[in-house]
Amino acid sequence: MRVIDHLPLRVLLALTALLLPLGLTLTPPFAPRAAAAPDATPVRVMPLGDSITGSPGCWRALLWNRLLDAGHTDIDFVGTLPGQGCGVAYDGDNEGHGGELVTNLADQDLLPGRLAATRPDIVVMHFGTNDVWSSVSPDRILAAYTKLVSQMRAANPDTRLLVAQIIPMNPAGCTGCAQRVVDFNARIPGWAAETSTTRSPVTVVDQWTGFDTATDTYDGVHPGDAGNEKIAARWYPALADVLDQGVPGDPGDPGDPGDDATCTASFRTGSAWPGGYQAEVTVRNTSTVALTGWTVTVAPADGARLTQVWGGTLDNSADGTATVTDAGWNGALTPGASTSFGFIASTPATSGAPAATVGCTATATF
Repeated sequence: MRVIDHLPLRVLLALTALLLPLGLTLTPPFAPRAAAAPDATPVRVMPLGDSITGSPGCWRALLWNRLLDAGHTDIDFVGTLPGQGCGVAYDGDNEGHGGELVTNLADQDLLPGRLAATRPDIVVMHFGTNDVWSSVSPDRILAAYTKLVSQMRAANPDTRLLVAQIIPMNPAGCTGCAQRVVDFNARIPGWAAETSTTRSPVTVVDQWTGFDTATDTYDGVHPGDAGNEKIAARWYPALADVLDQGVPGDPGDPGDPGDDATCTASFRTGSAWPGGYQAEVTVRNTSTVALTGWTVTVAPADGARLTQVWGGTLDNSADGTATVTDAGWNGALTPGASTSFGFIASTPATSGAPAATVGCTATATF
């Protein structure tokens, strides 16, 4: 159910009706944002996690409004918890339980009841921070992830999962937390590749890279305003991609085993500084066959050159165009699945805003 933060929607509508005859209108932050068309069947999106997601988790408000501004009005954020107030109108429903361990959620079988109450099509999951803080091993956390995915698919075989490599953590009194996050995040892409299926794909979203606990959190753990902006910006392209594909589970044309293997690449900038910038490229399998590998060409604008790549293998050419091939563990993509790699580019002093032209070619075994 949509929950509009600030004033209840019925109050806003009543105020609007009173003001219009006087030639007056409501102005932000009180004006409600667009909502789904009444006769549309919205895609149900569950934000799932702990306090980073739900207490108050204002990245959800930023993400919601960014999606609406881009024309994704057929969405419904769902969860058994309401929004907690973020200063803007948004759909606050969520499943972000403060202090919860993902291992406890799995061990106590708490998720099926929440799924039955909310029936999500897409799950956006940033989960495991409390487990890492509690020194729970990556093996146990990933086993909990696997159990949750099984429960999601039991409730809806077409569930699509966006899972985060979690934001950094460096709280006072936990000197080992920062490295434990790094160790855990390194395991997530391999787990996702093993867990993803054609019908219910799992997409990894890197929330760690470029996130600074000193400037993006207020306590070494929970995001502040800058951190919420970064989290929303990372979720947006991945979630928009899934929404662009249509309601999960919509029947499509059956694939022809002889179809060509195809993929797309999309470029997104992260942080920038004098002399360089950081960016990310998302690779998606757009064919009806499973890919065994991919190659992306990156042609940076204004004379920039790639100097470092993670999640792929870099080969620079003399003209500055870079070729990035998969890193092996992220080369296999089922139809509709995606992965990403990041890079650092150096730029001349005269360069403009970061930009690049990207292209993708794919390989498959028929």
